[in-house]
Amino acid sequence: MQTETLTEAPVATPLTPDMLRRIDAYWRAANYLSVGQIYLLDNPLLREPLTLAHIKKMLLGHWGTTPGQNFIYTHLNRVIKAHNLDMVYLSGPGHGGPAVVASTYLEGTYSEVYPNISQDAAGLKRLFTQFSFPGGISSHAGPQTPGSLHEGGELGYSLSHAFGAVFDNPDLIAACVIGDGEAETGPLATAWHSNKFLNPARDGAVLPILHLNGYKISNPTVLARITHEELDQLLRGYGWTPYFVEGHEPALMHQAMAEALDHIIADLWDIQLNARETGDLTRPRWPMLVLRSPKGWTGPATVDGRPNEGTFRAHQVPLAVSASAPPEHLAQLEAWLRSYKPEELFDINGCLMPELAELAPAGTRRMGANPHANGGQLLRDLRLPDFCDYAVAVPAPGAVLASDTAVTGQFLRDVLRLNAEPRNFRVFGPDETASNKLEAVFEATNRQWNAEVEANDEFLSPDGGVLEMLSEHQCQGWLEGYLLTGRHGLFNSYEAFVHIVDSMFNQHAKWLKLTLEIPWRRKLASLNYLLTSTVWRQDHNGFTHQDPGFIDHVINKKASIVRVYLPPDANCLLSVMDHCLRSRHYVNVIVAGKHPGPQWLSMDAAQKHCTEGIGLWPWASTDAGQEPDAVLACCGDVPTLEALAAASILREHLPELKIRVVNVVDLLKLQRSTEHPHGLSDADYDALFTRDKPVVFAFHGYPWLVHRLTYNRANNQHLHVHGYREEGTVTTAFDMAVLNELDRFHLVLDVLNLVPSLGNKGAYLKQFIKDKLVEHKLYITHHGEDLPEIREWTWKG
Repeated sequence: MQTETLTEAPVATPLTPDMLRRIDAYWRAANYLSVGQIYLLDNPLLREPLTLAHIKKMLLGHWGTTPGQNFIYTHLNRVIKAHNLDMVYLSGPGHGGPAVVASTYLEGTYSEVYPNISQDAAGLKRLFTQFSFPGGISSHAGPQTPGSLHEGGELGYSLSHAFGAVFDNPDLIAACVIGDGEAETGPLATAWHSNKFLNPARDGAVLPILHLNGYKISNPTVLARITHEELDQLLRGYGWTPYFVEGHEPALMHQAMAEALDHIIADLWDIQLNARETGDLTRPRWPMLVLRSPKGWTGPATVDGRPNEGTFRAHQVPLAVSASAPPEHLAQLEAWLRSYKPEELFDINGCLMPELAELAPAGTRRMGANPHANGGQLLRDLRLPDFCDYAVAVPAPGAVLASDTAVTGQFLRDVLRLNAEPRNFRVFGPDETASNKLEAVFEATNRQWNAEVEANDEFLSPDGGVLEMLSEHQCQGWLEGYLLTGRHGLFNSYEAFVHIVDSMFNQHAKWLKLTLEIPWRRKLASLNYLLTSTVWRQDHNGFTHQDPGFIDHVINKKASIVRVYLPPDANCLLSVMDHCLRSRHYVNVIVAGKHPGPQWLSMDAAQKHCTEGIGLWPWASTDAGQEPDAVLACCGDVPTLEALAAASILREHLPELKIRVVNVVDLLKLQRSTEHPHGLSDADYDALFTRDKPVVFAFHGYPWLVHRLTYNRANNQHLHVHGYREEGTVTTAFDMAVLNELDRFHLVLDVLNLVPSLGNKGAYLKQFIKDKLVEHKLYITHHGEDLPEIREWTWKG
């Protein structure tokens, strides 16, 4: 298909004169409401001359992107109604709130979810007052906005969210407006390639709408300043067929936009019909739209003698209107508002004229009322196998070795099988699913892939349930879109590199927090992370692959939203995974090892331990219910191994020493119950850790995180945490622990130094430990592997 360019030159006229008149009026109404939100505190229909008393004291908001988005929304309404389309709207440009709020108000959805924002003059006043106002709504299309599943507060993720929304949603179209500033971000630039993963037979369609208005806050945008030919070639190189609608004269632009959308909808249907009737899943060239319109379109042409419309000056609030601003600005604002002819748009009561109101779709075909944008309405429980069926037999603590993630991979394989038709669960990851030992999932499904396949490729098909792309941003964005539209999923990643999506996690956690406070929003499936290839087993990849700090970042968010689990073995991981997949409206972070390691607990014991989240391990302790001399605490698989090895050394050399071993699975148990719903009361915490005995804590992550979580506990001054201290290189696995003083020998030394009752009894053991550390270093330098006693160590209870 040749690229279509629809400009102000004479074009076909799909709109009758009457439809053109009404569509232009509807667009004017949306623009009027948008300007009113930015400026007006009162006099919403200009029934009296505008005065400063009608103007907000603080003017906030973004006008530049708004009229273009109102134009798009108005025309999408036309094709939705004409073809009975199931469509959601994603507002990618930053601060697009005025447009989406105005459009959902005009279609009636806004007043349905907020009855006090009624469709009359009083409701209009409240609509205007609340915008960017204390106690009101933000300038983004946030969770408070009906129809929104993408906030746009941070740029770059709209297109990946759109694709996540349509996977396994065959009838859904995600119309995604992409700002030309947003298009400069790395995640968005990569997201164009998502079309290589879309299955036209079982997935829906994404309609990208690249909105070129020329400027960011103060700089021009790259895609608006390259030639038409270069932009066309770029988009076609990404695999799209672009339709261009360009200009500024409303009547011609309306006709051009209507024609372009008619072509695009016909193209989408042809692609899907061919795939669904013939089974031909050859990757098509999906259509997209490029809208080039002036920034701040229909706004003031000039302000204070300088051009405004079509320049960066239209980005935010074009006119300063206040007691200290030039007096003519008030008159200019009134003229601007009256240019939309509100008396033709709203009746005497402030209601939208009936001939305009009927242009909007009805019921759930309204984009503001589409249930996919409030995905909890569509959410179905996962069908889950009994995780106990995958248990590792553990006849005695440490008696067998297993890869924790490989065992869980078998459980996830069957989760995929049980939720395949209709598909309700996917696994996402940046080309690491097999590396993370989850390859059992490929017994149930393939990787979804709709680009070229060669003879030596593995597990690729257009119909796979695993989505992998070497972009953490895309994996997270796809998963978020999938969750936001009412499905379930899991993101697996190398621990060190999940930091790439730190900011995306922030935004999703904020979305979850706010939606808990909005009664009409329904709870979603949790965002589940499985982090593996962890810091303590990245000895072969070296320093760049060693960073356990994502959990520090996660714990900054609201206690009502975040959960962090560090299961010590495979049976515990199975229990935790089952719990997280069943949960709602959390961000669950699970940190687990992929390399073979000792298995400590039977399934029965693991279930009890994980349900409690923290507990004594009597089989490893020597205090026998008495007051301990010291507590050895551990959290994480390798720290648990090293703590138990330290306990075994102490048992052998100082059998009279009373040691208590405490294991932590649920990290937030360490917080006070007043700070986190999972936290322990002071009494329960003190019963485990004592109020005055030394606690040597072997921790998976950065040591100061444990201090932060326990900072106000009674015995915090006696807490000594060993964890990752930014020491690492290409070395052996055990040497990674030694370099960071997390190893068994340093743990023993700490106990010896902290128990005053030992006196000189520990002198010989101290010397033995110091000798072992020297022996270790000499051995690995010569042999390139750990000492046999380290590699072959087993627990002997």
